[in-house]
Amino acid sequence: MVIRLGANQYGKAEVRVVAVDRSGPQHSLVDLTVSSSLRGDFAAAHTDGDNAHVLATDTQKNTVLAFARDGVGPPEAFGLRLARHLAGAYGWISGARVAVDSHGWDRITVGGQPHGHAFRRDGGEVRTAVVTVDGDGSGADAHVLAGLRDLVVLKTTGSEFWGFPRDRYTTLAETRERILATAVTARWRYTVTDLDWDAAFGTVRTALLETFAATHSLALQQTLYAMGEAALERCPEVAEVRLSMPNRHHFLADLSAFGLDNPDVVYVAADRPYGLIEGTVLRDDVPPAEVAWLGTPGFC
Repeated sequence: MVIRLGANQYGKAEVRVVAVDRSGPQHSLVDLTVSSSLRGDFAAAHTDGDNAHVLATDTQKNTVLAFARDGVGPPEAFGLRLARHLAGAYGWISGARVAVDSHGWDRITVGGQPHGHAFRRDGGEVRTAVVTVDGDGSGADAHVLAGLRDLVVLKTTGSEFWGFPRDRYTTLAETRERILATAVTARWRYTVTDLDWDAAFGTVRTALLETFAATHSLALQQTLYAMGEAALERCPEVAEVRLSMPNRHHFLADLSAFGLDNPDVVYVAADRPYGLIEGTVLRDDVPPAEVAWLGTPGFC
């Protein structure tokens, strides 16, 4: 038997960065959480404690902060800059992965006008980007995943669930009318690394939202596929979309103990357990790129 070192990576996780642009009367604010991971020839560090090839995680953190000094821009662009730099920093580094979460802030409205330098945190939705560069950082093998998480959506009609098999353990009643709610996590892979990232993100996000609202759902799986299909149709630069959608159940409350009926008015929201629906929608004429997804959990 031979014992050897397998796949490994290391980096700095969850570097918090807030960057402010005060160059005009309307200040702008960017709030990020950035994580970096390096792949390469790090065997000696594991087997012998030899750190000659270890770019310190503190150095990675400082690199993130220094790069933010010159402006951030869209998270995809910032991730590309960082990943290309880190992948090309030393010959023994063979690849870099940079994940960026962008936390949104909205301007506070005062007297009907957006304030120039006062903000409020928006909802729980987070814009995400993951950039993976293989090689020396030249960008020839760069992959960009954009995405979002905790996009909470709900519709009060237009959702059914029936026709499923029943056995001795089945108690769920069929329904032709229910509340459909979920918290969408979506990531999509671009086929290019030079794009108007904000416009592309907006196109995909709008496609997801509009399709959720417009689809008469016979199952959350059907809705998931329709959302992914719409994203691919509207944004030709997207190769595939992966979605994870927990079913946030709403059960009709039983008010009979109080002598009251409940004509589809009052519901109990249950946060767990929940059904978890996941899937990938992709183009069949674009080569797969599993390296782009390494280290990105949460999908089938």
